[in-house]
Amino acid sequence: MKVKLKYGISAYSGTIDDMTYSSHKDGAFCIGRKYVKPRYTENNEYMGKVSKNLGNIYADCSDDFKEDLRTYAYLFDGQKASKRKMSPNGYSHFISMMYAFARANASSIGLDTVTLGDLQTLFEDVTSVVSAVESGFLPKVKGYEALTANM
Repeated sequence: MKVKLKYGISAYSGTIDDMTYSSHKDGAFCIGRKYVKPRYTENNEYMGKVSKNLGNIYADCSDDFKEDLRTYAYLFDGQKASKRKMSPNGYSHFISMMYAFARANASSIGLDTVTLGDLQTLFEDVTSVVSAVESGFLPKVKGYEALTANM
C-alpha cells in the first residue's frame, strides 16, 4: 500500500512493529507492507550462498566497471524503465546479468561457486557491459557501446 507520512516526512525505509516500509524514486513515495518472516528451506540456503558469492564478486570488480553499470542503469531508466515502477540500479543490473548468464550456461556454471577469476578468464561475455549487452545478458540501450570497462 502507498503510505502517507505526517510532519513533512516524504518517505521512510525500514521495519517498525509489524510493518516494513521502503522509499522509492528519491523519496517521492513510500510503500508499506506487513512484515512476514520467511520459512527456512534448502532453497533459502542456496539463494543465500548465491547472493553472498555474487556480492563478493561485485565488491572485487573494478571501480570503472561499477561506474559503467551505474551509467547503464541511468540509460536504462531513461529509455526502458517503467515510470510507474522503481528503476533498477547498477548492482541490480549486475545480478540480472549474472542470472541470465547462468541460465545460458547452466551446464558449466554455478552462481554459488563461480569466482571473479573464472569470469575474467573463461567467460569474457560478461566481463564488460558492452559484451553483456551484445551477448544478450542485458537489454540494449542507446549509448551502451561506450561502456567498455572490464571487471
